[in-house]
Amino acid sequence: MIGVGHEPEQTLQRGHRMSSPRTVALVGATGVVGKEFLRILEERNFEADQWRMVASSRSAGQTLTFRGSSIQIEDLATFDPSGVDLAFFSAGGDRSRDFIPQFVSSGAVVIDNSSAFRLDPEVPLIIPEVNPEAMTSHGGILANPNCSTIIALVALAPIHRAVGIRRLIVSTYQAVSGTGQAALDELEAQTQAWARGESPPEPSVYPHPIAFNCLPMVDRFDPEGHSTEELKMRDESRKILQAPELRVSTTCVRVPVRRSHAESIVLETESPLSPDQAREILRSSPGVVVVDEPQADRYPHPLATSGQDNVQVGRIRVSPVFQHGLALWVSGDQLRKGAATNAVQIAELLAL
Repeated sequence: MIGVGHEPEQTLQRGHRMSSPRTVALVGATGVVGKEFLRILEERNFEADQWRMVASSRSAGQTLTFRGSSIQIEDLATFDPSGVDLAFFSAGGDRSRDFIPQFVSSGAVVIDNSSAFRLDPEVPLIIPEVNPEAMTSHGGILANPNCSTIIALVALAPIHRAVGIRRLIVSTYQAVSGTGQAALDELEAQTQAWARGESPPEPSVYPHPIAFNCLPMVDRFDPEGHSTEELKMRDESRKILQAPELRVSTTCVRVPVRRSHAESIVLETESPLSPDQAREILRSSPGVVVVDEPQADRYPHPLATSGQDNVQVGRIRVSPVFQHGLALWVSGDQLRKGAATNAVQIAELLAL
């Protein structure tokens, strides 16, 4: 079993500075995740000598406020990356594939939030609490994992290191903000129409109404019926845990929640692990908060994790499905730890 005995970096302090002056670009600055980047960078006191805000031509020429200063948004299509030392990319896979090589050729280190480079064997796929050692060799690109993968593995990696994980069955309950602002608007419009006693507007983001509904589809389906999101969780988990034989079955579901994903996870371990032992391991693990008092109605849920950087874990119990089986429930903010916070933590580690 690969990975047992590895101890990750335990202290991920805020506000690490790079040793030399630098220019930082945020690509996709006006999107839902881009706006979260701005909040996280300010909260964590991530400093730069110059900030460049970059987006599509639709936003170019507008201004946004960051740390009390007004910064003009530049058009990615015509942006010159010369002089950029660090770039956060959150502009989608196609734009990442088209433009990141230009940034790297110009000398920038890029932290990419899309799926474009995640499975490239030459690109580290990083969760700082899990595999910071993978950052030691990179060719200018570091990849942020999928949000659902991050939320799951912050909780699962400590168990994998302790006793090994043989297989996973995961069901995700994913907030609509993971699709973007249009999905949030659609959920709100449908909910308001229902509250007024009116017929909801026809859906345009999703194929069916999302208000008061659950849709077992996140992204596209392959010929075998797996969604893209489900395959991401399988493949990215194998890469991050260095466990190519890990068996993963995932069902990803979009639910009418504005923010924060939740996941039901059943796992089979290589060696026995009791629920109390799992709680002890998780309580001492970075980025994890154990909330596991179901008799007192204390367990993770999206409203409790929204706006937070830690992943909450609860409902830890024996699963009779496997010989060494555990079941647990996790929740985490997919815009923060599942995206922006994780990327900024990677940048902070680059500064060490």
